[in-house]
Amino acid sequence: MSDPHDHDHDHSHLGEMDLRVRALQTLLERKGYVDPAAVDRLIETYEVNVGPHNGARVVARAWADPAYADWLARDATAAIASMGYSGRQGEHMVAVFNTPTVHHMVVCTLCSCYPWPVLGLPPVWYKSAPYRSRAVIEPRAVLGEFGVTLPAPTQIRVWDSTAEVRYLVVPMRPAGTEGWSEDRLAALVTRDSMIGTGLARRPEEVCA
Repeated sequence: MSDPHDHDHDHSHLGEMDLRVRALQTLLERKGYVDPAAVDRLIETYEVNVGPHNGARVVARAWADPAYADWLARDATAAIASMGYSGRQGEHMVAVFNTPTVHHMVVCTLCSCYPWPVLGLPPVWYKSAPYRSRAVIEPRAVLGEFGVTLPAPTQIRVWDSTAEVRYLVVPMRPAGTEGWSEDRLAALVTRDSMIGTGLARRPEEVCA
């Protein structure tokens, strides 16, 4: 599954709802009701200031601080808010932790509920009908298409986000990172690893 750039002018990959939104935005801009610059600033806010690096810091702290990891497991909403990441689409958070025997993956089967405060804007593929249906029916195959191959005994648990609850996957901490600072650890955490469609980077991938 590819992740096309949101600003690509080829709209062939967009779903019906996305096309309607684009058309409505264009109409409002032409009539002067919407300032394109304001829309760009809003998008930039979620891509730059409110993006996956927020979630990466949450994961890095959980890796480095067992007490924080325990709090995150018990009350993710409060633990995440304590780092300054809260707001719309992140009011009720649940953190699920990957282990050597269980791998978690998140989907929203009905629409595209997504934890904006920690992951920013959802990728195009997350909102697509194929991902929303296949992630539940054949999660191992979907993971394979993302380049993730898990040992056969590993259990895959799929969590369905709703308007009430959104999930953050805490990937397993890579080996060889003992003594690393939270900043260095955060560089290993990818957006996909926090959705469950990817794994954390290995140290050599960021130190090369």
